[in-house]
Amino acid sequence: MGLGYIGLPTAIIAAKHGIEVVGVDVNPAVVEMTNNGKLHIVEPGLETMLKEVVDNGSLRATSKPEQCDTYLIVVPTPFKRDHEPDISYVEAATRTLIPLLKAGDLYVIESTSPVGTTEKMADMIFTARPDLKGTLRIAYCPERVLPGNVIYELVNNDRVIGGIDQESTKAAIDFYSKFVEGTLHETNCRTAEMCKLTENSSRDVQIAFANELSLICDKAGINVWELINLANKHPRVNILQPGCGVGGHCIAVDPYFLTSAFPREAMIIGKAREINNYKAQWCAEKVKNTMLEFELKNQRKPRVAMMGLAFKPNIDDLRESPAKRITTEVMQSCNNADIMVVEPNITEHKVFKLTDYQVAYEKADIVVFLTAHNQFKTLPWTDEKVILDFCGIYKK
Repeated sequence: MGLGYIGLPTAIIAAKHGIEVVGVDVNPAVVEMTNNGKLHIVEPGLETMLKEVVDNGSLRATSKPEQCDTYLIVVPTPFKRDHEPDISYVEAATRTLIPLLKAGDLYVIESTSPVGTTEKMADMIFTARPDLKGTLRIAYCPERVLPGNVIYELVNNDRVIGGIDQESTKAAIDFYSKFVEGTLHETNCRTAEMCKLTENSSRDVQIAFANELSLICDKAGINVWELINLANKHPRVNILQPGCGVGGHCIAVDPYFLTSAFPREAMIIGKAREINNYKAQWCAEKVKNTMLEFELKNQRKPRVAMMGLAFKPNIDDLRESPAKRITTEVMQSCNNADIMVVEPNITEHKVFKLTDYQVAYEKADIVVFLTAHNQFKTLPWTDEKVILDFCGIYKK
């Protein structure tokens, strides 16, 4: 249920390992592309595998669920305006399955969820279908893959699996063992839910430390990239690299599931979210001030290249992207500015007119690196341009 950045690769990998898979998505274009063996996301090597499993009949897509033996819920779990988690997609997907469920089936949530979601869905199912109590296996198994390396990580990464009871945990482990070669770690569903939130909140805190260092170093006139490299020479120090904020559907979202449910306890987690959100705003202000300084010095408006919209290097995923937020802020606050927007991993965008990265770099007076795509690393440093390197292209 859900053929997005995680659901579709999971469906393909499962089908590749001999499982008959029906992929369900509410977007007709996604269903059509999938059945035609075309990938609607960017993931190296995955389209070849998709075409293979579609051609041999192991995977087919549809807009409505069908009766199966195992059901995976892999739909979005965004947050609302007040940073409250929104599990309505999980609920909606589950409700459509209730009439199809039968004794002995396995129901698994993979979507990142607040603690208690799996039990809540179990209660909803058993309220509507009391006949399934004790016979339907229900579990939670969060994904933990890196976009750009999904094929390898879906198979080789360890997984945490927690059921509502021991029988459910065992049934889920039996299923995932068909295509996962990493270790499958048993626990209960609440701990598995908390584990996913903990992993991404931990990374958010570590990134916040690096981003805060970058703010301090900018004010102190210190090269933050050199500083972190030197500090990491310590045998027990491993500081991450700063950026223009934190994006994506995991690290930028999951900590809110904890700060919302545990506001008094999740103090460091909440502060890390503030720091990483502030870094994007700080970058936008830095760009606007640099544009103003250029105009005052040269008596004309600068040509500006905003390099990157994706939330991390070498992917097409713009969800919660600080680079996109910074670009939007700069464009909205600078009337009639000559701003070129670059994102080499997508061909078009409904809001931004995209420019080739080499053309934009050559024409620009001010180059703003927001995402460290590999293509950008081929561009030479030049003192003839004003370069704002927020993502470490040149480590300057």
